[in-house]
Amino acid sequence: MKSTKLILLHSAIQRQSSSNANRLWLIFIIAFCTTAFTVTIITTTTTTTTTATIPTAIPTATSTAMDSTASSFQLPLSIYDALLHYAASTNPTHMTSSELATITTAVAHCAAVASHCNLLVFGLTHEALLYKALNFDGRTVFLEENENLVSRFEQRHPGVEAYDVQYETRVGEMKRLLESARGEFRNECRPVQSLLFSECKLALTSLPNHVYELSWDVILIQGPSGYHEAAPGRMSAIFTAAVLARSKKGGSAETHVFVLDFDREVERVYSDEFLCRDNLVEVVDKLGHFVVERVSDGRSMTEFCRVSASANSSSSSTSMA
Repeated sequence: MKSTKLILLHSAIQRQSSSNANRLWLIFIIAFCTTAFTVTIITTTTTTTTTATIPTAIPTATSTAMDSTASSFQLPLSIYDALLHYAASTNPTHMTSSELATITTAVAHCAAVASHCNLLVFGLTHEALLYKALNFDGRTVFLEENENLVSRFEQRHPGVEAYDVQYETRVGEMKRLLESARGEFRNECRPVQSLLFSECKLALTSLPNHVYELSWDVILIQGPSGYHEAAPGRMSAIFTAAVLARSKKGGSAETHVFVLDFDREVERVYSDEFLCRDNLVEVVDKLGHFVVERVSDGRSMTEFCRVSASANSSSSSTSMA
């Protein structure tokens, strides 16, 4: 009587795919961080960033001889933390490589050129430590809808500055909120204002005071959630980013604003209305990239765009007819 043989199928392919993804992440973060770090070292004579020395192995004859060299080579804490995070991570990004490269290039360029790059990110996602690492000599602030996520993330990564945000909007209200804002462009929903005291229904008014006071060089909108009617949606995030970019007092005259999931209705319609089609410089996969200029005289500005979004929609419909 022949014995029955069982063939067991293992998920080696899946583990290999995950391992390859981790290697790509590690290579990507090392490449970008090394570039940004090198440029900053060349262009600045002093660095005030908190540093972390790379840990050494058990002393040997070779390691002892290299102690003086190793001790003088220090990585900024944010880069060191990011390297460890992505090396051990099994949570893949939902962004395409082209989208990620577009954002990281802008952040790395800002960090290398600006004396102090300010980066504001709506959403605390898998890429958070990458953004923090690229902007290691600047200020990076994350705004997240999930209070528990903020708490856990800050415990694991004490150097990250993140705040939980309470959104009062819902995706199902997008049309009503837009019509309400259009009726208040000369008053509460004007393009240039102090959002801290705004009565506009789209304005985020409960953020920490310094979020309104800082001049943001790059704003990334990849949160809050907006996949169903009851989700907060990104209406308030887009409106708030548009006002912050136009109202800032110092820094560069331009603010780079990135909107993820630009193919969805909320992101597309609200970006057209408040960030303006004239300011759209590129669309990479599902990422919209806008460059919004500061407004010196806000009192004379009663519209967000030179050409209204409704006019753009009408002209598009006419050309397609």
